[in-house]
Amino acid sequence: MTTITLVAAALLLSSCTQNPITKAAAKPISVDAKTLADTRTVALQLRDQLGAKLHTEMAKNSPASAVGMCNISAPEIAAAVSKESGWQVGRIGTRIRNASNQPNNWQQAALDNFADKAKKGEKFDAMETYSVATENGKPVLYYAKAIGVQQPCLACHGKPENIPVDVKAILQEKYPNDQATGYVLGELRGAIVITRPL
Repeated sequence: MTTITLVAAALLLSSCTQNPITKAAAKPISVDAKTLADTRTVALQLRDQLGAKLHTEMAKNSPASAVGMCNISAPEIAAAVSKESGWQVGRIGTRIRNASNQPNNWQQAALDNFADKAKKGEKFDAMETYSVATENGKPVLYYAKAIGVQQPCLACHGKPENIPVDVKAILQEKYPNDQATGYVLGELRGAIVITRPL
């Protein structure tokens, strides 16, 4: 597990409006084991709920149907998990499909960190990073857990020539500016990201 400390205050200060940072923490704040465990649990909750819904839809209907379902259900599931936890919970990608999942500067640094780890052979299941900063005078935890490309992902995120015609059609309809194709099995797809108060 890697802890990204607040070495790059300038990077954090330029985060997107989702995470307005008014001041970088003066010194690193430690994160206790329970806080990390609770944060991991919520990240896995989002992963498991969305994964189960996608797998069910693909098994019952088709990958094209799963794209339509994901367009509606993924934001709803993230919103429900956020509401239940009281934190900001979502997903980001290394390539953008949904513009609302664009990574901010801290999140992009986390993705870059995961890509470096993957090149060294680290498995995505164990890959996470976190950092503490100060927002509006209060400490907050930024957390990211890597998502790797698995076989079912390739039906919608694989090489364009391998994506079924009906999937391409619904991707064009739902995501006309889609960039999230061309992935291969085992590649970094993105991350689950959480911002929570401490």
